[in-house]
Amino acid sequence: MKKYSVLTKYINLLKNDNVGEWNCDKENDGSSERPIQLPFVIYSITVKKLADDIYKFAKESDEIVPSKYADILNANGIEWNSDSMIKADASVLDAQCILALLIASLRAERFCEGALLRFIESGAVIRWLKRLQELDEA
Repeated sequence: MKKYSVLTKYINLLKNDNVGEWNCDKENDGSSERPIQLPFVIYSITVKKLADDIYKFAKESDEIVPSKYADILNANGIEWNSDSMIKADASVLDAQCILALLIASLRAERFCEGALLRFIESGAVIRWLKRLQELDEA
């Protein structure tokens, strides 16, 4: 079994999945009796399993310390923001940096609802997973 197959198996799964959708409150009027709920993303089971597997892999791996993802991105000239991360050239990054990008995308969701959806819909997550697949095959 290849080292990153637990993550790279999601390449095809994400391509054929409705990864998530926004849930916006259209029933409440904003009054004190009926406050409007903030919009949020409902992620597919595939995305939830991918997130779990990323954290599990990072925890069990000696390649990355999950809490050091921002330092790793910085060392590779990537800022911890969606534009910089999406534009990063995955083809030149090592596995540690790719893992840091994946963890950072999950952490971004904690601070900005829908951030993970943007990373997936932009194609960045699949590019990162494909890079891990390339490194596995090398």
